[in-house]
Amino acid sequence: MTENRLATVLDRKVPFNDLSIQWQQIAVDVRQDFEMIFEQSAFCLGPFVERFEADIAQYLGVRHAIGVNSGTSALHLAALAKGIGPGDEVIVPAHSFIATLWGVLYAGATPVFCDVEPTTGNLDVAAAERCVTAATKAIIPVHLYGQSANMKAVMELAQRFGLAVIEDAAQAIGATWQQRYLGSIGDLGCFSFYPGKNLGAAGEAGLIVTNDDDVAKQVRSLRNHGQSERYVHQIVGYNCRMDGLQGAVLRRKLPRLAAWTASRRKLAERYRQKLLETPLVLPSVQYGEHVWHLFVVRTPERDRLRAALAERRIETGLHYPIALHKQPCLNHLPSAKLSFPSAEAWAAECLSLPLFTGMTEDQVDYVADAIRALC
Repeated sequence: MTENRLATVLDRKVPFNDLSIQWQQIAVDVRQDFEMIFEQSAFCLGPFVERFEADIAQYLGVRHAIGVNSGTSALHLAALAKGIGPGDEVIVPAHSFIATLWGVLYAGATPVFCDVEPTTGNLDVAAAERCVTAATKAIIPVHLYGQSANMKAVMELAQRFGLAVIEDAAQAIGATWQQRYLGSIGDLGCFSFYPGKNLGAAGEAGLIVTNDDDVAKQVRSLRNHGQSERYVHQIVGYNCRMDGLQGAVLRRKLPRLAAWTASRRKLAERYRQKLLETPLVLPSVQYGEHVWHLFVVRTPERDRLRAALAERRIETGLHYPIALHKQPCLNHLPSAKLSFPSAEAWAAECLSLPLFTGMTEDQVDYVADAIRALC
């Protein structure tokens, strides 16, 4: 698109996300569910959460799916359920959202950063292996932006050193590796249903999945004040229950997830084709089936390009502009003093383009044309 043609469409706006499109598809059903929830006072856990747990366990092919109040809580309770605590080390990638390591810190353990792959931004397993010590108890592969980490290498590393594997699948609901859904491969899988996720709640919600009966029992107790039965508290627990309202919303959205994911894949491929001849580093699909929670490009001119797109009313995001070992609250960690070149490069160059359920091909074309004119 020429600059003159761009000038004729500057009154347009492309949002980074538009959640109202999803709401329009589920509004009638959810309003009926909400009436039932209020009539039954089924606000905390209850039948709507139980139905969602059953549905998503079947979808993911796991024995147990336990709804919680956020993806952060999922990671916290997963760490506790695997007995992770003071004196233990847990390997985490240096490029991710900070919630990846909150659960490790909440459990009293020490996150150990490792670098990420230059091509995917996911955990570099060779780098992770160099981090293993006698104190290492677990590894948290993050399926960043909706693509699997190298789970073959992760599982081989975990088996070799006797490590627990906690999958951070917060951005990867519906993504697969070797025909298995992410989250179902390690000891536990953790999901976020923050509203902007591919499967988003109407507020905060999360999920823990596992095929281990004992771990599932432990997680269910941990999320509900440590209760084994009402008013019998066998362990120190937490209030991490999923709301009935969130269970209802998620259950109505789940049957639509496959179609929404197919649409994301189609739009992502359109971006890839239209941006091939630009100097941008485009997302690289290396492992499994990507669900494109985010479409993240890289360029040393990130800030200039972002500002120019904003002038054209194109919203973008930064996921994530500060590597974890550079975060001020984490500078006390021993590994925070090290250098992780790939993670630092991702942080300096990443730019997330608009991609959401209900986005049109015309909107993708408008964004891509603007980028081509600016690069």
